[in-house]
Amino acid sequence: MMMTTESVTTQSSSAPRWAFLIATFFGVGTLRPGPGTWGSAAATLIWLGVARLLPAASQAAILALLAVAAIAAGIPAATQAARASGSRDPQPVVIDEVAGQWITFLFVPVAWKTLLAGFILFRGFDIVKPPPVRQLERLPEGTGIVMDDVAAGLYALAVIHLLLRYRLLSI
Repeated sequence: MMMTTESVTTQSSSAPRWAFLIATFFGVGTLRPGPGTWGSAAATLIWLGVARLLPAASQAAILALLAVAAIAAGIPAATQAARASGSRDPQPVVIDEVAGQWITFLFVPVAWKTLLAGFILFRGFDIVKPPPVRQLERLPEGTGIVMDDVAAGLYALAVIHLLLRYRLLSI
């Protein structure tokens, strides 16, 4: 049975309000089509805005804190949203994409080329889910929802650093 945007949003919103807001990244996950892509795009744009306000020396530490906060808040929020929706990984839950996308940008210079490459790499790894990313989905509830995207973010992080290291991506 295909669910409409309204039914998905209604089901997810039966989770506690705090869980709905965090899990959907303040409603970004209700955007269509492709809520995961919208979540990644929002994370990328937020990082661009925040990074421009920070000295380069503190960017990695702040981004790491943001990613850890997204993971720490995201696991219980995703658990609540999944329980409320009756789905193992409800589409409106995008806090996992936010965490994974932010992990992708750790220690990466903030420039349009690196942000675009990181966005594409993360979305690719999140969609393809190479081992062990797919296996992490089997972890219980919100842990599985979030940790597979954390792993996809780590893959994207490794690839973008290789691209930068070997000057296949210039800034």
